[in-house]
Amino acid sequence: MSTLPTATDNRPEHWFEHFPSPEAHGNKYDRGYAVVLGGPIHSTGASRLAARAALRVGAGLVSVACDPSALIVYATALEAVMTKPVRDVAEFAGLIGDRRVTAVLLGPAAGISERTRASVLATLIAHKPCVLDADALTVFKDDPHTLFAAIEGPCVLTPHDGEFERVFGKVNTRETELRARAAGDAAAASGAVVLLKGPETLIAHPDGRLVINRHAPPWLATAGSGDVLGGLITGLMAQGMKPFEAACAGVWLHSEAARRFGPGLIAEDLSEQIPGVLSDMTK
Repeated sequence: MSTLPTATDNRPEHWFEHFPSPEAHGNKYDRGYAVVLGGPIHSTGASRLAARAALRVGAGLVSVACDPSALIVYATALEAVMTKPVRDVAEFAGLIGDRRVTAVLLGPAAGISERTRASVLATLIAHKPCVLDADALTVFKDDPHTLFAAIEGPCVLTPHDGEFERVFGKVNTRETELRARAAGDAAAASGAVVLLKGPETLIAHPDGRLVINRHAPPWLATAGSGDVLGGLITGLMAQGMKPFEAACAGVWLHSEAARRFGPGLIAEDLSEQIPGVLSDMTK
């Protein structure tokens, strides 16, 4: 077991110099292209929340890759976010293989299925910067070493406690120091940045760096909130931000957006607060 790591508080001054800023003469592809793996027809909300967040945080282009059977739901519910029907993993691999695709999010309501598992591995084999959340982690609960062995490029894992336990083993849910050690050990074992969600979210880098986010208000604990967070981090990575800094920035923006909205918050409200947060950050 590792020694207890020292955590740094998550503050904008620690990552703001790495925050993306669009060029005056750039186009939408210069601002990054993010792809979100969509869920089946009965579970489309999570990926839609994530895709909108990626677009709001500055990605120039965002697409949801969905099964053709769910296309009608995505196409009628999304506007600026594009839809890309993919029949199988081979078509998904072809989509993300486009050199213009700069980040991929997999997991939100994707389903615990061979499709999800194979899509994750295809993304990792392509060395695309990616965020793995929810079902993209749970699908490896019986074989986490296959996941870890495939992680060679920029990657962020964003488990809550239950997902963390399925992949890495049980984590103490109350003691911050023990949670910090668990997150650090998980990052070292997986080779990815590990973001362990909770009232005090921990962001651990495989090299031992550790950040703790104490900025989140209690009303952020609401259905779909984590999907928005995944989208924010993916949108920042799509614009070229490194995984650790993107994870720290995404968590802080997520928390600040919730603070600004206040009680009564639902997940759909979070993305709509992001423009104001970004505007104040850049003044």
